[in-house]
Amino acid sequence: MFPARLLWHGVYMNILFTGDMVGSTGRQVFLRVTQRLRAEGRIDLVIANTENAAGGRGPSPEIVEAIFASGADAQTLGDHVWDDKTLTSLLNTEPRLIRPANFPPAAAGRGMTTIETGEGPVCMISLVGRVFMDPVDCPFRTADRLIGMAKTKTILVEFHAEATSEKIALGRYLDGRVTAVLGTHTHVQTSDETILPNGTAYITDLGMTGPKDSVIGREVEPVVQRFITGMPQKFDAAKKDPALEGVILDIDMKTGKARSIERIRARE
Repeated sequence: MFPARLLWHGVYMNILFTGDMVGSTGRQVFLRVTQRLRAEGRIDLVIANTENAAGGRGPSPEIVEAIFASGADAQTLGDHVWDDKTLTSLLNTEPRLIRPANFPPAAAGRGMTTIETGEGPVCMISLVGRVFMDPVDCPFRTADRLIGMAKTKTILVEFHAEATSEKIALGRYLDGRVTAVLGTHTHVQTSDETILPNGTAYITDLGMTGPKDSVIGREVEPVVQRFITGMPQKFDAAKKDPALEGVILDIDMKTGKARSIERIRARE
């Protein structure tokens, strides 16, 4: 399915994982940048958080399908997953689309999936945090349970959380047991990408795929006025200065270990 890079000591894959996609601007820059990176041979697999892909809100089934068509091999969601009620049936039938696994057991959809590639399977797990977020099950215990169910050495964990301390703690907790722990949700890319002591790739937040001339993806003035006046405002998705943010992981598919994590910000 994807071009293998065969070296004498293994098979390697470059995985692009992009931060929270915001609005049509985010969808457009995602399409253009991923197409370019694929054409350059820099990436083999693309996973996108599409949490805010519909004008800053959770996506519709049509938007999800359009993002798959534009180059995503899998999509993850977060706390905005229920914004569009029509997405429920697709969550139950589309294995490449996952929502946080530590939602209540009766919630629609799944929190883990396996992507089959020519170089081997890649397991994706989605989790959501509890600090400054709505009540959910424990992400640490949920991670333990799902890692035990995974049937591959390559395991990517996306942690959709607000608090940096909670993200760092989960990264340290899972270090050596998963390939990568990648934070999302704040829309602000952090500069702490690293390989943790036991071999897990980590970053606190992938950032945002969308308009950088904004307040985390929204038009600037209404957000400023909300802070100044305390009055309700309509927060439309911004349009200017589109950029794709995320990381490229270099994975040894035989061991499931990350060889490197490269932070990326591709502006147009």
